[in-house]
Amino acid sequence: MDFKAQEMVKMTYIKTNLHREIVIDSIITLHYFEYMKDFVFRGEAHDFWEFLYVDKGTVSVRSDDRWLTLNTGDVIFHKPNEFHAIKSIGKNAPNLVAISFTSHSEGMKYFENMSCTLDKSERYLISQIITAAKDTFSTPIHIPSVEQVLLREKTPFASQQLILLYLELFLITVHRNHQSIHALGASSERLRPTKHFQLDTVAAESLENSDEKDSSKNILFQHVIQYLEFHICESLSVPQICSSFSVSRSALQALFHEKLGCGVIEHFNKMKIDRAKDIIRDGNMNLTEIAYYLSYSSLPYFSKQFKKETGMSPLQYSNSVKGITEALRKSEE
Repeated sequence: MDFKAQEMVKMTYIKTNLHREIVIDSIITLHYFEYMKDFVFRGEAHDFWEFLYVDKGTVSVRSDDRWLTLNTGDVIFHKPNEFHAIKSIGKNAPNLVAISFTSHSEGMKYFENMSCTLDKSERYLISQIITAAKDTFSTPIHIPSVEQVLLREKTPFASQQLILLYLELFLITVHRNHQSIHALGASSERLRPTKHFQLDTVAAESLENSDEKDSSKNILFQHVIQYLEFHICESLSVPQICSSFSVSRSALQALFHEKLGCGVIEHFNKMKIDRAKDIIRDGNMNLTEIAYYLSYSSLPYFSKQFKKETGMSPLQYSNSVKGITEALRKSEE
């Protein structure tokens, strides 16, 4: 057949422009910080958006003329020019994420006077924003008094764009998951995430047959985590933990590597350091007392493990947290 002789069929393609409901124009600040338990910030107002997420602890937040109590997992959004203040009111020092940004999208009106509790998928997106920020910004994210984030000279491909995309996806996800209840005026409640943000149909069907096995593994994992928390002030070994749950060493280590990407003792050590950071911020014990309380063999060994995990010594961490608090207090005077 002579293809040259054939008459060519001309297709008419028409493009479809897709509307973007929420567009982030720029990032102002991005912080993940740990405060002393008596932390107080007397407040400010600015012409851009900000949200505050409580990763740990309890805080009281002012939003114009109203005060709200936020617990672990809660988030509040502050619209442009809204006065907001915060103070810690819990027994433990709070861990907070604060991200401020500009957006002129109509879809952002939904977040005016909005506060809610985040689910796992929404919290995951915040962690992705923080991870991308660490790759992108040279400015330390644990210093909340910084007024401008600076870019690193060399960053992974498209890391700046990832921050914007993750933030937009976070906002869209929160809007979808909470819009029905928020429309009824119950912003402190939350909806279960839609299936779109959990598992697609094919993935869900493929997991149905393994639900029972996964459920047993999840239960074991949660019980071991609770066991570690209960024995946080003790020295534990893998054989001890295996004996307590009648599970083999290989099965236990495989479970933790699957869930957390590390061994059970490595995770236990991280838990100890997290507890040590909480105690340091609470200010009720000196470093020697903390080392003894958490069953470290000596203060130097405790300091070595602390620096291995955090990149700074316990004393440097203590001075850093106190310095941040003092700097903010002076800036308010």
